[in-house]
Amino acid sequence: MTVEAPGRALKLEPIRSIKKAPVEEFYQSGHRTCQGCLSALPMRLMAKAAGPRTIVLGTTGCMYVANTTYMTTPWVVPWMHTQLGAAGSAAVGTSAGLKALMRKGKMKDEPINVIAFCGDGGGADMGLSAISAALTDIEYNLLIFLYDNESYANTDIQTSGQTPWGAVTTFSPPGKKFRIMQRRWKKNVPGMLAAGHPDTRYVASGTPAIPVDMMDKVRSALRAGGPTYIHVLDPCPKGWHYDPEHSNELGKLAIETGIYPLYEVKDGVLNFTGITKQIAEGRRRRKPVREYLEKQGRFAHFKNQDYAYFQKKVDEMWEQWIIPCVVAFSYGGPINITGDIPKVRNRNVKRENASWAGEPGHSHEQFAETPDEPQEPWRDDNELGRYPWALPSTGQ
Repeated sequence: MTVEAPGRALKLEPIRSIKKAPVEEFYQSGHRTCQGCLSALPMRLMAKAAGPRTIVLGTTGCMYVANTTYMTTPWVVPWMHTQLGAAGSAAVGTSAGLKALMRKGKMKDEPINVIAFCGDGGGADMGLSAISAALTDIEYNLLIFLYDNESYANTDIQTSGQTPWGAVTTFSPPGKKFRIMQRRWKKNVPGMLAAGHPDTRYVASGTPAIPVDMMDKVRSALRAGGPTYIHVLDPCPKGWHYDPEHSNELGKLAIETGIYPLYEVKDGVLNFTGITKQIAEGRRRRKPVREYLEKQGRFAHFKNQDYAYFQKKVDEMWEQWIIPCVVAFSYGGPINITGDIPKVRNRNVKRENASWAGEPGHSHEQFAETPDEPQEPWRDDNELGRYPWALPSTGQ
């Protein structure tokens, strides 16, 4: 039996090209985001794709502060602020309230979108349990929309569970003794939620740098029925230290290098989309991760050994995971899955009771002897014009 609530899911047509996108705007001028901030664009595209019969809930974060200054707001649709970590619970409560009012005849029984947005700090960290709980309440229609700028950007760029390995934040500054202070690999939130919530009908990743793909996924989520989740990569000039004009370029480079994949899991079936699909099918080669990393001041302290380690980890994800970018296990890896040709994922984990125990693997220190070039493109010597693709030094 299919349970629908509140009312019915809106019948939204797919957006296959920019010409199919709605003209109406439901997130307009008046916000106070930073120059070049890409966070306002996913809000605009999300609202445009969802349409006027939508209620938006926003947790504390960049998009709360920027959108509610001096009793004004750019939201044209109904909007409500909720607390840090409360995106999941606020979405369920709103959807349940609408369902009850419709059942009692106190409001018209009609399809209404319920969308709760959150940042990576408020969603992938503090709000993860509430999002997980919301995705198990299959009788409620709702969308959790996480915009990921890879830090606690609203409170001065602290490290979050989404901060990439090696990145500079106010909590992970490089020093003379330890150049790399952020040693955790980025948490795989959309893959984790898709794998751990089999009743959730739609989970996807996107970025406003590929707007048609993102809008189409918003509509797919809203018409799927039940709780859904979309994870959106959101370059941040202030936190990532780059010229604001490069926001869109960096969003695309994250996909082209294979660091951030585009995919959707619809009714348990995974589909790669766009550039990621071309890479997965072998029709396109991944760009070196260095092209993405060296354009950001938060990686200005990187040496060649750091680029080599980062590239190794991304290659491992694409070549050895059961499902590249999504399911972080491989044959003979940290769980006891065996096959004719075992593969290694986490080589530093030794399983004594497994049929194949693995072997010692690489670490960052393994690349310590990697020589640096005499001229380094992320340093001030780029003024010589030898590295035209590198951005100016940020002084870090």
